[in-house]
Amino acid sequence: MPTYEYQAVNPKGKCATCSRRFEVQQAMRDEPLSACPACGKPIRRLVSTFGVSTAVSSKTMLSDSNLKSKGFTKLVNEGGGKFRNVTQ
Repeated sequence: MPTYEYQAVNPKGKCATCSRRFEVQQAMRDEPLSACPACGKPIRRLVSTFGVSTAVSSKTMLSDSNLKSKGFTKLVNEGGGKFRNVTQ
C-alpha cells in the first residue's frame, strides 16, 4: 500500500500533526484526505519521491543483450558525429 505525504494548506498553527508534513498509508483507489485527522484543518497531498527496487543489478539491466531483448537500441558515440548500434 502506498504512503502519501500531507501538509496543512496553511501550516501556521498549533496542531502537531499538520503543522509539519505527515504520512498516511492509503490504497491508490482511496480519495485524498482533505482534513487533518487530528484537528480538522484543510490539508493537501504533496508530490514526493518514491523508491523502486529491482532484483536485477543495473549492469545486467543495461547489458546489450538485455536491451535488445526488450526492443531497445543502444548507440555508442564513435566521435565526429557518428554513432554505432551495439544491439544489432
